[in-house]
Amino acid sequence: MLRRNEGIDIVKQLGGIENVEQAMSVFKSKMDATHLSRIQRFKNTDILLKLANAIIMCEPDSVYINTSSPEDKQFIRELSLKKGEEKSLPIDGHTIHYDLKQEQGRIIDRTFYIVNPDEEVSSLANKILRAEAVAEVKDKMTGIMKNMTMIIGFYMRGPVGAPVSNPAIEITSSAYVSHSAELLYRNAYQDFEKEVERLGHYFTNIHSEGRNRAEDLPNARVFMDRSHWTTYGFNCTYAGNTLLLKKGNHRFAVDKAIYEGNAAELSEHMFITGISGEGGRVTWITGAAPSGCGKTTTAMAGNFFVGDDLAQMWIAADGTVRSVNPECGIFGIVEDVNQEGDPLLMEVLRKPGHEVIWSNVLIDKDGLPHWVGNGEPMPEQGFNFQGEWKQGMTDEKGKPVPVSHPNSRCTIASTSLGNYSEEAENPAGVETRVITYSGRDSDTMPPVWAAKNSDHGVVIGACIVSAATATEVGATGVRRAPWANAPFIPGSLGDYMDTQFKFFGNPKIRDDKRPVMAGLNYFLTHGARGGEGKSLLGEKKDVKVWLGWLEKRAHGEVTAIETPIGYIPKYDDLKALFQKLIEKDYPETLYTRQFSLYVDNIISRIDLQIEAYGKDKNIPQRLFDVLDDQKQGLFDLKTKFGPIVAPVQLLSLEN
Repeated sequence: MLRRNEGIDIVKQLGGIENVEQAMSVFKSKMDATHLSRIQRFKNTDILLKLANAIIMCEPDSVYINTSSPEDKQFIRELSLKKGEEKSLPIDGHTIHYDLKQEQGRIIDRTFYIVNPDEEVSSLANKILRAEAVAEVKDKMTGIMKNMTMIIGFYMRGPVGAPVSNPAIEITSSAYVSHSAELLYRNAYQDFEKEVERLGHYFTNIHSEGRNRAEDLPNARVFMDRSHWTTYGFNCTYAGNTLLLKKGNHRFAVDKAIYEGNAAELSEHMFITGISGEGGRVTWITGAAPSGCGKTTTAMAGNFFVGDDLAQMWIAADGTVRSVNPECGIFGIVEDVNQEGDPLLMEVLRKPGHEVIWSNVLIDKDGLPHWVGNGEPMPEQGFNFQGEWKQGMTDEKGKPVPVSHPNSRCTIASTSLGNYSEEAENPAGVETRVITYSGRDSDTMPPVWAAKNSDHGVVIGACIVSAATATEVGATGVRRAPWANAPFIPGSLGDYMDTQFKFFGNPKIRDDKRPVMAGLNYFLTHGARGGEGKSLLGEKKDVKVWLGWLEKRAHGEVTAIETPIGYIPKYDDLKALFQKLIEKDYPETLYTRQFSLYVDNIISRIDLQIEAYGKDKNIPQRLFDVLDDQKQGLFDLKTKFGPIVAPVQLLSLEN
C-alpha cells in the first residue's frame, strides 16, 4: 500500500521554515521585485513552505520564477548558453547539450525510493530508508546551488482541466532542464494554484547538477519520496535523471492511479496516436514499449499525433476509455531516425523553423548534427558525447566509438510535428479503442496479435520481453519488461497487475467501446524465421499496416485466425492493407514466416513469466490461469502439427 504523508518531509525538515511569514522573508532575500510579486500571488501555504524550504536547503544566490512569458523563455535559453549547458548551432533555434560520457542514460543503480520502515516497494526497484535519505540529502544538497540561480516553474502533466492531470513544480539550477521543461510540459503558472485546489495534490521536484564533474557521478542520486510526492536529484545532468517532471513524476502518477484511482485510472508508459479509418473516422490507439523500442516511431506512424511516451487513462462517465498525454513534446531517441522511416520527424530535425535541443549527437565542423542510422553521409570528424571524434576511433577496450551515443536524443515541442493533433490539449482526452504492448523480441512472437478478452490483454502487457537498450546505464541482455512500465512502478507488481485486471475488465466500460488489446512486434529477424542474419524480417514502416489491421479489428471489419495466444490476421486482409497504406507488395511466403507459431519459443517465454512471477508476492491467480491455458493450447498444436505451426494449419482447424 501507499502510505501518504507518513514520516518527515525531508526538504521541510532541512529547511526549517514553518510558516508563511518566514517563507515570505526567505523570498524577499532571494528575489527581486518582479519575481517576488510573482510568488506573492500564491496563497497555498503548503506550496509556499515547500518552495521556501528548498531555497534554504539549496542556498542559491537568486531565485527566478518562470511564468513562460517570451522574456522568461529567452532568459532561460541565454542562461543555458552562458553556463555552457547548451551551445548554439547554425540552424536558428537549434542547440546541442552534452552529458558526461559516463552518464548517457538513467542511473538505475543510483535511483531509490525513499521508504518508511516495513514499507514495501516493487521487487524490481532500489529503496532507501527515510532516515538514511535525510542524511544523504542533507550531506549532498545543502548549499548545492551556491553561486547559482534557482529556477522555479509550475507545470501541468496533462491538459488543464483534465480529470487525471497532475500539477508539478520543477525546481532546478539547470537552465537546460528548465529549457527542456518548457518544450515538454505545459507551464501553467496562471492556473497552477487553481488546478492544485481542484485536484487536491501536486508533485515537487528539486534538482541540481552540482559542479557537473565525472568524479561526482558516484555521488549522483535520484531519490523519490512516495509519501510526500517529492523527488530529489543531484550531481547529474542526463534529462532522464534530472527532468524529474518526466519519469520521476510518472512514478508518482502510477502510485496515484493504483492506490487512489479506484480501478478507473491508469498511468502508463504509452504513446497516443490516431489512425484514419473508413468514412473519415479517427481511431485512437495507445501503446506501451520499453524506452528505445520504437514508441516514437509507432506514434509517428499514426495520422494524428498526441504523444510518444506517456499516457494518463481513465474510464469516462460515458463508458469509454479516455487518454491524455501528460507531456506536450518529445524527448526522443534519434538513432535510426531517417527519411525513409521517419519523414515527419526528419522534417523538424533538418529544416529551419523549429526549436530543437539535441543531446549527445556528433556535431561536424559546419555545426550540423549527425547520428547513427540517419541514412546520410557521415563526416570524417567532429565532436560528440565523448569529445573529439574521427572515423575509425576506438575506445580503451578497442571497440569502435560510434558517431553518436545509442541514447542520443532530440527534444522538440509536439506542435512542430506535421501530424500533430489539437486533440492533445482536449481535457476530455481521446477515446481509446486499441491498446498495444511491444518490445524488442527478435525470435518469438508474430508482428501483431489481438487478445481474446481483457484478461488475456492484461497478460500480454504483463509478459513483454525485450532486449536491453541504451536508455539505462549498464543494462544488458534480454529481460522481462512488464507493461514497459516496470521501472516506474513504485509499489508491488501484484497491486499494479490487480488494478490492470480490474480496470480493463471494469463493467463501467461499454461493451461496444471496450478497447482491443494486442501485442506488437516488429523486431522479428530473418535468422529467427528460417533465414540468416539479424536484419529485420520486414521494415519499420510496416507498423502502419499492423496498426491499420487493429483499427479495423476495433470496428469489427476484419475476422481473424484464433490461436492459443490470441487472434492473428488473415493474409488477404494484410495484403490489401499493405497496398492501401504503404503501397507495398506483401507476398504470402513472408506472411507465413512472420505469423507461423514457433511453439517451443513461445512456451519458453511463458515458462519464463510463470517462474518469475511465481517469486513475487500477491500476483493475481488470473495471470497464471491465462498462461497455463495458453501453454496447454500450444502443446496441443505441437502434438498435431509439430514445433512450427503455419497459419494455413490453424485455418484447417477452423474448417
